[in-house]
Amino acid sequence: MKLATLANGTRDGQLVVVSRDLERAMPVPRVAQTLQQALDRWFELAPLLQQAADDLEAGRATGSMPFEAAKALAPLPRAHHWVDGSAYVNHVELVRKARGAVMPPSFWTDPLVYQGGSDDFIPPTGDAPFPSEELGIDFEAEVAVVTDDVSLGTGAEQARSHIKLVMLVNDWSLRNLIPGELGKGFGFYQSKPATSFSPVAVTPDELGDAWDGRKVLLPLVSQVNGQLFGRPNAGVDMTFDFPRLIEHVTRTRRLGAGAIVGSGTVSNYDRSLGSSCIAERRMLEQIEQGKPATPFLQFGDRVRIEMRSADGASIFGAIDQRVVSTA
Repeated sequence: MKLATLANGTRDGQLVVVSRDLERAMPVPRVAQTLQQALDRWFELAPLLQQAADDLEAGRATGSMPFEAAKALAPLPRAHHWVDGSAYVNHVELVRKARGAVMPPSFWTDPLVYQGGSDDFIPPTGDAPFPSEELGIDFEAEVAVVTDDVSLGTGAEQARSHIKLVMLVNDWSLRNLIPGELGKGFGFYQSKPATSFSPVAVTPDELGDAWDGRKVLLPLVSQVNGQLFGRPNAGVDMTFDFPRLIEHVTRTRRLGAGAIVGSGTVSNYDRSLGSSCIAERRMLEQIEQGKPATPFLQFGDRVRIEMRSADGASIFGAIDQRVVSTA
């Protein structure tokens, strides 16, 4: 099934089920008012949501309406926990190569993660506000999963059963702030502003053969100002799959229902497929040409991130946002 959250004047919005073609939506207030409420009681409420989705698909639903992505908030407009990984280690390797640094062998065996801000997510088609172009505004196209309650010390095989939803991510980054923050040895904060997620979150079964229980086996397409920027396959070159990331983050703490776990920037060794962020393209230019050429984003630029099924249908809807000034 496909789920979304529509703006209704409250912080957490109104949960709706969405048709597979993303054309129709239906509120389900008798089941749950919000997606977080549904996730808190997922075992009990998921079958009821599935029945509502089946009714919508079959044309039996009453109270359905056109689904308008422009009215959608993030599927979880705020979350108790948002942890992002760097699962495509070839991307990390490239970053270090561009600055002449050797990558420690442990990067291939021990995942990198950071905890992002989760109290405020930018709506998927809302403007993305930043205080200055000089901060090095960049997008990062990713995939994320949403879990139910996951116990401390959960292994990778157990973790598979805790993945309840899948969605897309734009993990906005301010590249010119990152070196200074990391240099302090205490991680990201100012360099990682509010994140954006796709209009729709889907249960893994909606992906069919494109979900192997661990990762999504489809290209993730990014465009900047209507021009293709990259289409690497999210199922290729993913060193740490989602169960492995969940195992890593639950080593010393549990995850509560509604926790979001991101893949990090999707990246393939096949560079002909392009990149999922500007920084990676600039790294390649640095290595190949001696200096980067592609600029970071400017006010007025538009970023679109989308994933389509093998038959060309949009699965999650598109993250489609314009970069604007906060001034």
